[in-house]
Amino acid sequence: MDLQDELIDSPYDAYSRLRDTSPVHRIAGPNGDPAWIVTRYADVRAALADPRLSLNKKYALEGAYRGFSLPPALDANLLNMDPPDHTRIRRLVGRAFTARRVEQLRTPIRETADRLLDSLGSHGSTDLVAAYAAPLPIVVICELLGIPDDRRVDFRTWTDALVAPDPGRPQATKEAVAAMLGFFGELLAHKREQPGADLLSELITVRDTDGDRLSEDELTSLAFLILFAGYENTVQLIGNAVLALLRHPEQLAALREDTTKLPAAVEEFARYEGPALLAIRRFPTEDMTIGGVAVPAGETVLLSLSAANRDLARFADPDRLDLERDAGGHLALGHGIHYCLGAPLARAETEIAVAALLDRFKVIEPAQDDLQWRPSMRARGLLTLPVTYSS
Repeated sequence: MDLQDELIDSPYDAYSRLRDTSPVHRIAGPNGDPAWIVTRYADVRAALADPRLSLNKKYALEGAYRGFSLPPALDANLLNMDPPDHTRIRRLVGRAFTARRVEQLRTPIRETADRLLDSLGSHGSTDLVAAYAAPLPIVVICELLGIPDDRRVDFRTWTDALVAPDPGRPQATKEAVAAMLGFFGELLAHKREQPGADLLSELITVRDTDGDRLSEDELTSLAFLILFAGYENTVQLIGNAVLALLRHPEQLAALREDTTKLPAAVEEFARYEGPALLAIRRFPTEDMTIGGVAVPAGETVLLSLSAANRDLARFADPDRLDLERDAGGHLALGHGIHYCLGAPLARAETEIAVAALLDRFKVIEPAQDDLQWRPSMRARGLLTLPVTYSS
């Protein structure tokens, strides 16, 4: 097995070996183009906040790994921006994800979780990803954006095509991008005709009354990113959290006994098995040294969040799930100015999803041991999570 395959099939074993041998390695990125990967906590945390590491593709050398290839109407998003554009765009949307705003969403999130669990009945078997972990964040983020029920489509197919493309279907990614572009074009036109009390209508008003604050491509890209990231990270965090509990029944039992530990448990879930293996790629704007290794300007730097979160130098016994651990300082949702905008919402959804599941079913057990993870160097999430359950 070569390193790239190992980083997909056995990422924690691969990262442990890389972390122990050298802090920064030259590897082939997700598409085969060269990149540098950083694996130690201290180096990853410092790099996440280093302004010399740009998200803007204009700094990338020819032939370096650049990440997703998207048309301008989807590419003008926060994952490709540095200040001052990043600051301007983030300020426009940041108030939708404040702790206060998320607190107001807790009741509707719980109501959505309960409806999904109602549909499962009092006992049986199901794929918990398809039946619960995936639809919950889709409903929440669509409600936030104001996407009507009849315009909600199979977002999971699109995100899979971008994050874990199928080598056997090389056209799938292009088809997904074209579908997303058409979807958001139609959605924005619909919201302009029928605005509502939602985030997308607010952003359209900003765009249409003051184009200097938000261009049309930035508006479309922002809607895409909120939907994509709001779904992608949360579905994986919920699924991974439930799996971690199922594989550690003693910790599941302890959490049932004291659900006040859930907020802290979510932090440990994120540290132990976070939704992203890698942060968004970065490009040095000048020659620099990371972890004692010289990295030339313009080459791609990949920061391994999952490797950092399993670094013994930062977390004791890091490969063990420990819900009593103080997991504060984990990097699962980033660090610095590019810290995940929707982190408060992802945390709340995961906490509520796990609480509702434990409240509803007194018995939840895995239906099979051999589980499949999405074939991706970037994302960490289950394809399915078959379980049996009973109230």
